[in-house]
Parts: sequence; C-alpha cells; structure tokens
Amino acid sequence: MDRMAVSPAVCAIVFLVAATCPVLGYVPQGAARRSAGARRSHGGARTYIVLVEPPPAGLQHADDEAAHRLWHESFLRGSGGGGRRRVRHSYTSVLSGFAARLTDGELAAVSRKPGFVRAFPERRVQLMTTRTPAFLGLEPGRGVWNATSYGEGAIIGFLDTGIDEKHPSFRDEGMPPPPARWKGACQPPVRCNNKLIGAASFVGDNTTTDAVGHGTHTTGTAAGRFVEGASAFGLGAGGGTAAGMAPGAHLAVYKVCDAQGCFESDLLAGMDAAVKDGVDVLSVSLGGVSTPLDKDPIAIGAFAAASKGILVVCAGGNSGPLPSTLSNEAPWILTVAAGSVDRSFRATVRLGDGEMFEGESLTQDKHFSSMVYPLYYSQGMNYCDFFDANITGMMVVCDTETPVPPMSSIEAVREAGGVGVVFINEPDFGYTIVLEKYYNLPMSQVTAVDGTKIMGYAMKGSSRTNHTATIVFNSTVVGVKPAPIVAAFSSRGPSVASPGVLKPDIMAPGLNILAAWPSLVPVEGPESYSFNIISGTSMATPHVTGIVALVKKAHPDWSAAAIKSAIMTSSSAVDNEGNQIMDEEHQTASSYAVGAGHVVPAKAVDPGLVYDIGVRDYAGYICKLLGEAALKAITGSANLTCAEVEPVGAAQLNYPAIVVPLRAEPFAVNRTVTNVGPARSSYTAKVDAPKGLTVKVEPAELEFTEVKERKTFTVTVSAAGASDEQKIAEGSLSWVSQDHVVRSPIVADSGITLMGC
Repeated sequence: MDRMAVSPAVCAIVFLVAATCPVLGYVPQGAARRSAGARRSHGGARTYIVLVEPPPAGLQHADDEAAHRLWHESFLRGSGGGGRRRVRHSYTSVLSGFAARLTDGELAAVSRKPGFVRAFPERRVQLMTTRTPAFLGLEPGRGVWNATSYGEGAIIGFLDTGIDEKHPSFRDEGMPPPPARWKGACQPPVRCNNKLIGAASFVGDNTTTDAVGHGTHTTGTAAGRFVEGASAFGLGAGGGTAAGMAPGAHLAVYKVCDAQGCFESDLLAGMDAAVKDGVDVLSVSLGGVSTPLDKDPIAIGAFAAASKGILVVCAGGNSGPLPSTLSNEAPWILTVAAGSVDRSFRATVRLGDGEMFEGESLTQDKHFSSMVYPLYYSQGMNYCDFFDANITGMMVVCDTETPVPPMSSIEAVREAGGVGVVFINEPDFGYTIVLEKYYNLPMSQVTAVDGTKIMGYAMKGSSRTNHTATIVFNSTVVGVKPAPIVAAFSSRGPSVASPGVLKPDIMAPGLNILAAWPSLVPVEGPESYSFNIISGTSMATPHVTGIVALVKKAHPDWSAAAIKSAIMTSSSAVDNEGNQIMDEEHQTASSYAVGAGHVVPAKAVDPGLVYDIGVRDYAGYICKLLGEAALKAITGSANLTCAEVEPVGAAQLNYPAIVVPLRAEPFAVNRTVTNVGPARSSYTAKVDAPKGLTVKVEPAELEFTEVKERKTFTVTVSAAGASDEQKIAEGSLSWVSQDHVVRSPIVADSGITLMGC
C-alpha cells in the first residue's frame, strides 16, 4: 500500500471550490472578462477584490487591524467617493488587500497607486464537489452526470483499508436499492444501506472499520455523496460541497489492508469476493515492485475480473520520476498516473527586495502578521535541526532535499524561536509541491528553482543582516495555469512486466486531493476535520474508477477493454492553456508519464470508436511473452493452451496505443476499431508525427453503416529520418469524424525489441 500513496493514508476526489478568483493584474476597460454573477450597481460600479502590499512601516502601530484599514482606504482617496465608506472588507489574514465597489475609471486610478498588486472582480462561485469534478467538467444536473444519473445503479468495489460507514459521504437518502443481481452483504456490525451495499474484512481484525484513512478517502473520491461545508485545515471559506466522480453509484468495500500493510492472500480473497458479489468495476489503490504477470496476484485476479466484464483500475505507483518504476502493468488493467489540478493553497514568499515566489501550504495562518522578518539561511544546514546563530524572530530557510517537510525540522525552528519557515522542495520534484501535514508554524513550500533564488538572496553580500522576508497567505486559489502537470512522484514507463505495451494508460488528479476522512483517524490541525488532503496515484485511481462507473452506466453491455479504450482515446493531451501537458520539470511530458492523456469524463461516455480485446487475444499475448505455464497460471484454465491461440506480440495487441521499435525499416501494426457512435459514420485518419518519424495509415478513411461494425487498418511507422542519438519519437493517430476524435498515442522506442513485437 505504501508505494501507492505518498502518505500512509491516501487519496481522493474531493475539492473545495475556491474562495478567491485570481487574475494577473488590472485589465484595462473593455479587455476584462465579465464574471457571471458579479454584483454591479446602476452606476456601473462592481465589487473588486484588490490585492496590495502590506502597510509601510510608518503606518504600523499597536492596532494592526486599524493600520491595515487606513492603508487600504488610502487607495480610494482621490479616486472618487472617499475611502472609508467604500471599503466593504479589509483583509489582514488570508491576504493583504480589501474589497470595494469601483467603476472602471476608479479601478484604473487605484491601480496606478504605489503598493497596488492586482485586482479581480468578485464572482458568485458555485460551491460543488471538490475541485476535481469541476476541473474534469462534471456539473450537477448537466452533461455526463445528468445523462448517467450520477452513475445510479453501478456498483463499485474497493480493495482497501476499510471505510468509515458513518461518514456523511456514504449516506443513502434518495438512493434506490441495489440491483437485483447484487449478491453481497455487510459484515456485522456494519449495517448496509442503499449507498454502502457490501462490506467485508479479510484481515486479522475482522472488522471493516478504517483505522488508516486510505479506504475512506479513495471511496469518497470515487463515489461520495454531495456533502456541503466540506473543509480541511480551514481552507475554503465556509467550506465547499464535496462529492465523488459517481455520487449515485453503490459501494462495496473489501478490507484487505490494515495499519500493518497488505498481504497478497488477503487481496486476492477480497478480489474474489468482489467478482462473486457482482461489482461492475474494481478500484485497487495498491501495488508493489514490478513483477512478471504470472507472478503478480493483482494481474492474475484482474484477468479473471476482465474476462467477466469487470474492469480493474489500479494505481501506477509513486516511484517517479525515475523511468520503469510502474506497478500494475498488465494490459487488461487500467493503470493510472497522477497529475495536478488547477488549484493552489497559496502561500506567497515575499523577499525584502520585492521579489515574490508563489509557494503553497496547508498551514494558512490567519493570525500571521504580514510584516517582514529577518531572513536566516545557513549554507550546508540541510535539515534545520541545529542553528549556528540566534534565530529568534527570524524567517528560516530550510533545504532538506525531501518532498515533504519533516515535522522534526519545523519543530526545531519553532523551539529555537523562529517565526516561520520557507521550505525548499526536493530538486527531483521540480514544480510538484506535495502538501501533507499541518504544521504549528507558518510555512511555505517553494520549488527548488525558486528556492535557489531565495537562498541566493539570503547569501547575497558580505552582510546579511538586512535580508528580510515574509509569507502572504492567500488561501485557496483556482484557475491556476498550466494544469494538469504530471506529479513528480507518479511512476513512469516503459513497462518492465509488459514490454511494448504503453503504460501508464491514463492520468487523473492525484496531487493534493481533498476527500472524506474517518473520525477514528485524527487529522492534525487547528480543529477536527472529516476531510483530509493527500497525494498519490492512490488518489488518481478512484477518480478514474468513478468515471468507469459512469461509462458502465451509459453502456452496460460494453466489455472491460471497450470501456478502457473509451477512456484512453477520449483523453486530452493538452493542458488548460492549450499546450502539451508538461511534466514536473515543465518539459513536454512523455507518453510514459501521462499514458494516452488526461481523463475527460464527458468524452469517455461517447468515444465514437473503441479498440476491443477479447480473452483469446490476451491469451495470445501471454503465450508470446511468457509461454504456456504463464498462460495457465494467469487464466487458471487447463483447457486454454498456447496451441489453440495465435501468438500476439505487444505491438500487434489491439491496444488503444501503439508502441513500435524505433528503426529506419518500416514496421507495420494492425488495429481493429468497433463503431459505437452513430450508425452512419465517416472517419479520416489524422497523423501527428515529429520530424524524422514517418507514419502511414491504410486505409486513410473508414466508413461505417452500422453500430458495432468493425474495421481493420494498418499503421506503418518508419524512423528513417531520426538521428542516431535519438532514443524515442512520439506522435499520435486520430480518427476524426464530424462528432468524434479518437486519438491514440504512437511511441517509437529504440529500447523495444522485435522479439516482443
């Protein structure tokens, strides 16, 4: 379990809708976009949130609140209408600034005053499920949720650490009873309802109670009901409304792990029970080191599930950014990578020279003064566990080379009298900031790039006594760009256990995810919370699981492979700025990091075409890769032998992605698509290939006249123009119709041998 979660507890799908709406600065009249729901008077004024620098030292005195208000009112003097009566709110804790009703002309006057930072119009935001559903395009009463009745009738099974069945995310008001086909039950003392329809334990304590938190979090992420006022660490003004990806789906929980970990025998027992009970999809946020498929219990169990139409969704692992670090690599498993969302828990570091760095923190100290403090940094003092000077009243820079600030370092600073900490991220984590704990000291985590600049400022000159800094806490900010970005910890391909099969398959939100949390497991913070913020591919997995439930609801007769294809070929390769998704270093992400792309629920339920794969196709792949003994081990059948199936190399498996050797000689693969869109449909091949890679598709057009009609085509790839030093070339093939784009990544890899193809 530990490899699937950055923290001992894990993941989920619930976010807070932002309390702030950032823009980069004042926008001249006519260029500003009008926000829906903004309040505007008959005189043309509207309410703006204005961010400004803290008051100058001369205005600060014992009454800090009064000093801030005077400072804020000074921006309105001379802009018309006076200052005092115009300030609606004066902010001194979560940010430095104020709210006021301003006309366009008045805003222009305010923006020219010294100390102005930026301004944005007030919006009426809709407080709904975590940030992730909104980020993924899910809206109450509309689109996919409306078309699938929120996944009503689908049954999601979870192999995890149990559940807090009393959490409000799992109440059943208004839900119908489970389908008649359901065979499961709830193990006493748990009482089933129409939401939680199955609960069983396969570990020593013989109870389904979640004493870790991981299971409650993943379950809430995938299918939690709408819960108003969701909050953790005080983030999100008033709390948002939390929900899972498929809030109408039924849940069945199989406890196969406890605080001591997970054993494969328990895991298989849980998987076995889930398949017997009749789940539609199985969520497995667990895994270990790469293992041959015939020696991997998850792969073996998942094969049986897939043969019965049950797609198993698994975490790809948290061992990134190193290559070939994946878990759960079987081609019949949907393997999930983790990415960011467009939300930040902003904690901005402002240096004495005015330079600002946008860090993050769960410790949003509302009482932290925005005055500047002396900045302390001692070169070579990596762990902040000892200090060569008196740091009382100082802001301390810590460079621990770890992705999560050690509590011991923060405590050492606090005990030594420091007022706050600037924590510098591990270099390998790039722009990924993992937020995991609430610290009893104001702090901000910044990237290694920004940290280098902060350290440079702290070390500048022979005398460092004048170097100062502070932290400005801005609470929750949404609309952050670019997003998504691959999380640094997300494991990467190429696959070791399934060479020649693109893994991971898909990326979903997995960084700093807010979701349900059991009351039995206290969350460290200023008060008790029933939600928590965790990171890991464990968090990304249930997002995809819930979306699989929505697709299953829309298409109950589809095979596991067809559903997997729909999710992969409908995914997005671009971020919210329209550029190629980037990795943690802000470089274009490889398909070995994102798979086919970032999941898009609305398109997944209507993919147009699917690449289907049957049991015999997988059997041919197993025979080609591992041989007769492995086929028997994985299928559990003595009647299915390699002599009865056609061997299938990885490149020829009817997978929704294409991986071929990088070589000058042409290499051809065949694929077959099934029409699941309009009966009469025409598709044209569109190839995106980098310089040096030639891709030819025959035929280049596909004409369908019936639903479920199948068409086969050939893709020939040649890298005759590639340089000798080139190791990988990536492109894509998209089948484009009037209503659909069915995209498959193409990877030409010099590490792929012909033997496995």
